[in-house]
Amino acid sequence: MDRAEAEAIYDSGREACVEFMLDLAGRFAQHEDRLNRLEAQARQDSRTSSKPPSMDPPKTRAQRRAEARAKAKELMCSEGEGRKAGGQSGRPGAGRELRPEDQIDEIVDHYPEVCGGCGSGFGEQQRRPGRRFGRHQVAELPPISVTWTEHRTHQLRCRHCRARTSGRLPEQIAGSPFGPRLQAAVVTLTARHRVSRRGIVELARDLFGVTISTGSADAICQRASEALAGPHCQLQDSVLDQGSVHVDETGWRTSGEGRALWTATTADAAFFQIAEHCNREQFNALIGTSYSGIVVSDRWNGYAHLDPARRQVCWSHLQRDFRRHADGLAEQKTFGEKGVPLTNQVFAAWRSYQHEHHDRARLQAELAPVQTELRALLKDASPKSRRTRWHRQFANNLLKVWPALWTFTTIDGVEPTNNPAERALRSPVIHRKLSLGTQSERGERFAERAISAAVTCRMQHRSLFTYLSDLITAHNRGAPFPALT
Repeated sequence: MDRAEAEAIYDSGREACVEFMLDLAGRFAQHEDRLNRLEAQARQDSRTSSKPPSMDPPKTRAQRRAEARAKAKELMCSEGEGRKAGGQSGRPGAGRELRPEDQIDEIVDHYPEVCGGCGSGFGEQQRRPGRRFGRHQVAELPPISVTWTEHRTHQLRCRHCRARTSGRLPEQIAGSPFGPRLQAAVVTLTARHRVSRRGIVELARDLFGVTISTGSADAICQRASEALAGPHCQLQDSVLDQGSVHVDETGWRTSGEGRALWTATTADAAFFQIAEHCNREQFNALIGTSYSGIVVSDRWNGYAHLDPARRQVCWSHLQRDFRRHADGLAEQKTFGEKGVPLTNQVFAAWRSYQHEHHDRARLQAELAPVQTELRALLKDASPKSRRTRWHRQFANNLLKVWPALWTFTTIDGVEPTNNPAERALRSPVIHRKLSLGTQSERGERFAERAISAAVTCRMQHRSLFTYLSDLITAHNRGAPFPALT
């Protein structure tokens, strides 16, 4: 607007000026709200949103390192000025344990050549093992090479009818030119260590001295997928037989199209499934509509149909949301600053229950005042008004699922966080970023089955390679498959 237009509005009278000023004030308020929202979004990081730590701005990471150094200095000062960095005197040491002699493949004795005092040489008759000697053990890989076996099928002529009959290969070796252990190694490299098909070809040549094409590597994975079909279904049944299950989902890609990777996780097993959509129907297909246990999850709308009394909401997500509101303005900031200490008290009480007293009645007593204070805070923020417009939806959502906030205080085996599912998804997320997902439906089935086996074996401290070797051997022979649980 130039001066002439402003003078024209002024000359048009008092009413026109008032309307123009009101319109200008309304536009200013809208832009101010938009600016506040954009600034709040720009301030979000991994502590206040679902963004991974790798997406935090460098300045934020630098600030975190500075805070860590400040805390370390404060700790050093609190424990005395003479405390130095590193291990302190009196702490238990850590070192590699020596293996017993019956587990050693070769013993090499080393004797001194000359005396360290006078320089006299030692004779052969003096070089005899004593009762006391130093021990230093070295682990080394032997030369790695695959064992090649040629199976020959011969023809024999019958003496009676003169017909020729050819010998047949056993079923366990007829399906592939590669043995079960080599196939298990290929699948382990793919499922556990996220090596690409091309990378497998190079490793097989460099480590094992065997030539494998990318097509052969993929065929090995598909045969392993067929063998894993039974254990994968059994794993799902075993997970859903537990009293509580952690559920979460993340994105996936198949030929560039969006998919959803779901997980149902317990303390010692993780089941994965790649689905076409991320919605309530897929969740019901994952755990079934008749599941009667406790579902631990975040507050995504797809779980809203669950009974709050049979559900546990993740407190780590609540803590993150309260931190986000604490970075806001005015009433929103006050709301967040009051909520963050309450979440800290919940985690402190839970850690005390886990590692100290194991008394559920004491846990409930310690959290009773926290429940009272948190409920009052949420009710104060729930009315619809301008001062609560940024946080009232969050408060109302928590009030709707209020029983689901405290299920962990009354039922054994239920945790206040969804960390088991989050940890289980970490490896598949890295796999997705490196491989860009899958390219076909068969690839989806292999990915969900192989990842389920890999994560479950890791949670159970089992060897994935050994399990796959036994599974492929049993599958080739038509024998019962070894279970994952």
